[in-house]
Amino acid sequence: MEVPAAFQQPRSLQMLAASRRFIRWLTRPEVILALIMLFLMFYMVIIPLYRMIMTTVTWQPRDVVTVPEAEVGGLTLYHYTRMLTGALGKIYMYTPLRHSLTIATGATFLSLFIGGSLAWLVVRTDMPGRKLVNQLALVPYIMPSWTLAQAWLVFFKNRLSGGTAGVFEYLVGHSPPNWLAYGPVPIMICSALHYYTFFFLFVSAALMSIDSNLEEAGELAGASRWRILRKITFPLVLPAILSGVIMTFSKVLGTFGGPNILGTPVRYYVVATMIRGSIGVGDRADALVLAIVLILFSMTIINLNQKLIGTRRSYETIGGRGFVAQVSKLGKLKKVMIVCVIIFQILVIVIPLGLLVWSSLMLQDGNYSLSNLSLQHWTGERGTIYNHGEPGVLRNPKIYRTAWNSIRLSLWTAFFTALIGVLLGYAIVKGRGTRLSKLVEQLAFIPYVIPGIAFGAVYIAMFVKPLGPLPALYGTFALLVVVSVAKHIPYSSRSGVSAMMQVGRELEEAAQVSGAKIWRRFRHIIFPLTSSGFVSGFLLTFITTMRELSLIILLVTPETQVLASQTMFYIENGDGQMANVVILILITLVAIGNFIISRFRGGSLKKGLGM
Repeated sequence: MEVPAAFQQPRSLQMLAASRRFIRWLTRPEVILALIMLFLMFYMVIIPLYRMIMTTVTWQPRDVVTVPEAEVGGLTLYHYTRMLTGALGKIYMYTPLRHSLTIATGATFLSLFIGGSLAWLVVRTDMPGRKLVNQLALVPYIMPSWTLAQAWLVFFKNRLSGGTAGVFEYLVGHSPPNWLAYGPVPIMICSALHYYTFFFLFVSAALMSIDSNLEEAGELAGASRWRILRKITFPLVLPAILSGVIMTFSKVLGTFGGPNILGTPVRYYVVATMIRGSIGVGDRADALVLAIVLILFSMTIINLNQKLIGTRRSYETIGGRGFVAQVSKLGKLKKVMIVCVIIFQILVIVIPLGLLVWSSLMLQDGNYSLSNLSLQHWTGERGTIYNHGEPGVLRNPKIYRTAWNSIRLSLWTAFFTALIGVLLGYAIVKGRGTRLSKLVEQLAFIPYVIPGIAFGAVYIAMFVKPLGPLPALYGTFALLVVVSVAKHIPYSSRSGVSAMMQVGRELEEAAQVSGAKIWRRFRHIIFPLTSSGFVSGFLLTFITTMRELSLIILLVTPETQVLASQTMFYIENGDGQMANVVILILITLVAIGNFIISRFRGGSLKKGLGM
């Protein structure tokens, strides 16, 4: 129905009313925060990706050496042609990519078997000691990802490729084969023994929510145990399994430490080690092409996961008719299962740490006799024939400097990440359903799909040159903080949203009616009610950053070395025993952080992983 002209407002008044509505919307706290977070996400995620792409499609100063007619800064597909075609593409791209996919696939399936089996034993059976097994299953993830790889090297290395004998050769009398000491098999095993925690956590949560009546109904209908598992249990835990697949596959695909330790001695290169090698020789644009390919593969896998889950109608396992969770009786297998689990935990936790301690106490590498035990690598003096003349770790000023770098990097990263998480949670939850809120949430998720070493390469492209008022940050400690915060934004946003959804709107509205400004409401109502999530996120981010290697390996310099990168420096320099000492110190610091987590309200590894 058309409004008569006499009752229509003048156009100037309509525009004035619209502008007032816009100003009221623009000055709402959640909108202001959302816009600030949007700018932050754009600066920390979109601009780095744009600069990375532009670096790969423009001529670089180094290209003039091989292509004299190249015009620096001009557009070109030279780097893509160079890396994706011909013999060079096979060496630098396709072979490492095939190795990465092989390792990621193998490690994912092995992690599924280990984590899924442990989850079933802990949640769905009457195996004794289930609480202890539940706690021990999280320990491998607390350790740095390359710890098991270094322990594997101490045990299985041979004279042919390792230079000195390992424990296996010392005990048995002959060298293990190369395929067992180096290459894809040990990399897959070590990766799986570290990342099976994802499957254990996700599958455990899914199994705890499955009503046993569903399985019992199938049993009463005459279905075999295998058919019940295939038709009832497996479909209900499929989303959890797919989540574990995505987490494990993407982590292994971009991991650097394990492949560098166990693959480099036999020239078994993956994309992550190839990116590091290309950066090391100055081929930055070629390395970024590799990083883009790694990102595309990771995004493809995650999108495939979303489509697979989206094709299912329902995964509901808890209804309104009551919930029953019964455990299976193991019977005679009870003792066998608990013995197998104990042996597994010893192999994964006790033996690797014992090997590192033993190796760190050997004066000469390869001599495992008691007469060779020494504290040289711990407290030895400077200027000896060992460790290139460096003093023992506890007398080494460089180690104290790198330890302090690790601690302050973790502290700054944890503080900014936890704070941004709370602000993102407020902006997303209070504006839930709006386009602005959805856009902020989507941008915050982007770093999740980018493997760590590729994300580090992105920040090389961004900060190797000045950006507006900011100077070139490459080689500075500030860059390590920025990239670490940006990488952890997806996790902090999830914890922030979870914490903020528990705060009712009426609490803030009552304070607003009483005249309290936004800062006062945030300081006295919102933040105190979400402080447990802030503390939990802070401490969990602290632990994750302490043991992070792939993300920062491309960005550290001699002045900004942290314990994780210093470990890899010692390994590559042939000082493996010094590296083992540093690993043990790093694990000790991480264990202390984990102990603190267990003493704080709301802090848990499960919450840190988004469960």
